[in-house]
Amino acid sequence: MSARRVVVVGYGMAGARLAEEIRRRDRTGERVALTVIGAEPHAAYNRVLLSAVVAGTMDADAIRLQDADWAERTGVDLRLGVAVTAVDRDERRVRLSDGSAVDYDALVLATGSTAWVPPTEGLRTEDGALAEGVACFRDLDDCAAIVGRARPGAPVAVLGGGLLGLEAARGLAGRGALVTVVHPVGHLMERQLDPGAGAVLARTLAGLGIEFRLGRLAARYVPGDGLKLDDGAHAPADLVVVSAGVRAETTLAEAMGLECDRGVLVDDALRTSDPRVHAIGDCAQHPGTVSGLVQPAWEQAEVLADLLTGAAPAARYRGTPVVTRLKARGVDLAALGEVHAEDADAEILCLQDATRGRYAKLVLREDRVTGAILLGVPDAAAAVTQLYDAKTPAPSDRLALLLGRALPAAGAPAHSPADLPATAVVCRCNTVSKGQLVKAWRGGACSVADLAATTRATTGCGGCAEAVRGIADWLAKA
Repeated sequence: MSARRVVVVGYGMAGARLAEEIRRRDRTGERVALTVIGAEPHAAYNRVLLSAVVAGTMDADAIRLQDADWAERTGVDLRLGVAVTAVDRDERRVRLSDGSAVDYDALVLATGSTAWVPPTEGLRTEDGALAEGVACFRDLDDCAAIVGRARPGAPVAVLGGGLLGLEAARGLAGRGALVTVVHPVGHLMERQLDPGAGAVLARTLAGLGIEFRLGRLAARYVPGDGLKLDDGAHAPADLVVVSAGVRAETTLAEAMGLECDRGVLVDDALRTSDPRVHAIGDCAQHPGTVSGLVQPAWEQAEVLADLLTGAAPAARYRGTPVVTRLKARGVDLAALGEVHAEDADAEILCLQDATRGRYAKLVLREDRVTGAILLGVPDAAAAVTQLYDAKTPAPSDRLALLLGRALPAAGAPAHSPADLPATAVVCRCNTVSKGQLVKAWRGGACSVADLAATTRATTGCGGCAEAVRGIADWLAKA
């Protein structure tokens, strides 16, 4: 029996992870003949860590997801720097910009998302290109453009006070640029934070040298001068970084006639309206998850690899309860679940200490954590996240929990790696538990680097790095 021909369109984080998961289940390519098509000329890299590249704390090589010879070593037909021009669903054939074509039995769209540029006068030239001094913050080439223009002491404006915009702003401030964030909403990260948390975060970032123009729109951009805002104020800028949101890349899917809304519609088997075509990652719209985050994409990749290789025909993707973390040096922020709950059925506790940069909000239903905002309280963030993942009852002393001082008791999280249950999820991006880390250690992975290579812990957003180091230290002493 010949191998099933699987073509993956997109070599970003979702496409690369799917390729790896397929080869984990089918190492010799006996069941799946795999072709991966990437429009970028680069090997796959971790977009989550682009802010570290802007900040100068990591270089491009440090965020690569795969080494240069991975495809050749695993028998994957990897085609870089080439785009898909058309897909013939009747013939099951993908046509490429280099004139070649690839036939498929199953096609996977992992086309990701694209940066949205607001219709501000002057941001684009007449032919639609970005104006001189304007850069998006989405890929490695964007990072190179930003770093190439950012100078210590030079003014930079960032359009967008969401997660990525703030990460870019913090990275640029770390390089010594004079950063102003322009955001159309009255508080930062409005999707993940309430107004109180947004205000404390703004004050914290202001202490790191970042200025804000909240509730303001950029009305016009003048190269070499900066932005004129809708209230008539001026934001000087030698460089404007656009991070105003993303849109699912559905151009190819729509041209193929697939059903799309905000993204390509998929079911629990990650099938589109054509059962031979699947979609994962930012371009896919599944009712059980939020797009734009790495954890859902990688969980989808595992499910789809099970289905495409036949390793687990009953595998289904049921959605991902996400935890959002701001990756900005000097700021510890986590937001999870229903952060905007206000109904009478929810138990809501809130602690605000703007002077010390702390804000903690806890939402509980039937004694379980269903949402939280945790800024400047890392111990509480670790404890609350464990409770959220495990869906176990919260300690009765809610204030101690908010402060990170709750004692381990029935249903309460532990503060020592030794006390953590084996099922506790340490790395959410890769769904790695403490038990898996212990097993890997006993199998010879006796350093943080070895644990990362074996389990993938720390290779997503990096937010679990401290926890993994703590477990490694504990194991070494034990």
